Amino acid sequence: MSAAAVLQAAALAQLSRRMRVFTAPPLRASLPRVVLDDAVLAAADAVGVSGRIGTIGVTCTDSGEQPDRLRMLVEQVETAMAAIPPDLGAGWRLAALTLTRSRIVHGKEVRGDVRSERGEQWTATCLFAVRMFRIN
Repeated sequence: MSAAAVLQAAALAQLSRRMRVFTAPPLRASLPRVVLDDAVLAAADAVGVSGRIGTIGVTCTDSGEQPDRLRMLVEQVETAMAAIPPDLGAGWRLAALTLTRSRIVHGKEVRGDVRSERGEQWTATCLFAVRMFRIN
């Protein structure tokens, strides 16, 4: 199993314990929505060790006049990601997973090519830096 797949499975397991989460933007799902993005990893190998460094992101979407519910959801995402165990499986171990950026933006919902005036949305993006390794 690849390092990205192992990391994705571990993050999905932790997030799923606290919220409904998708691995791709759903076509039909009620708000709020949480989407676990694919990990972007690069090799960081050493003698006798396979290493990977990179990022993994989580995107949350909600509607409303204020992003209060979205802020609570972001807090839950950060807590869940911090709780990923060091032993990821398939020989991979987590060396570090830290929040590097969290941002909430406001925008109108886009349906097809038309912006909906009624569909005010808030989108939060949480990006985590990750370091993992496997002893060869």
